[in-house]
Amino acid sequence: MNIKRINPATLQLKDQVVAINRVTKVVKGGKNMSFAALVVIGDPDEGVVGFATGKAREVPVAIKKGIEAAKKKLARVVRYNNTIPHRVLGRFGASQVLLKPATEGTGVIAGGAVRTVLQAAGIHNVVSKSLGTNNPHNVVRATLVALSMLRERTKRAETPGTSAN
Repeated sequence: MNIKRINPATLQLKDQVVAINRVTKVVKGGKNMSFAALVVIGDPDEGVVGFATGKAREVPVAIKKGIEAAKKKLARVVRYNNTIPHRVLGRFGASQVLLKPATEGTGVIAGGAVRTVLQAAGIHNVVSKSLGTNNPHNVVRATLVALSMLRERTKRAETPGTSAN
């Protein structure tokens, strides 16, 4: 994924926690509890989105670390009239996310992690289908792969079947 450095100070970023995972490490003295938080941040007005995980002994600290790490990995998303320009299939690991443009008023028809990423990116009308695993980490990454594959809409020829020279 081609990520250009975007200055987070100029954006109005909104963060959303996608998943919190409790991890227990068994050591000689007992069990060490830790938390991993998957966080998605974005500016819907600018079409910028990013994600990261933060790990710490307490949930709020893990979320804060995730937000700070996500600010370093922001990417701009191509949009077209509050939707996406074309169909796209993003794959990461065993997860696949299919995104299709939708007409005005459709809303975001997506579940869980995909919905969070699309709303953070400022896409208001889209239909999606998540295929394969429902692991939140892989679904978020597959969604971002799909969004990075989007290209600007080009002007088509006036009559169908003719080439636009």
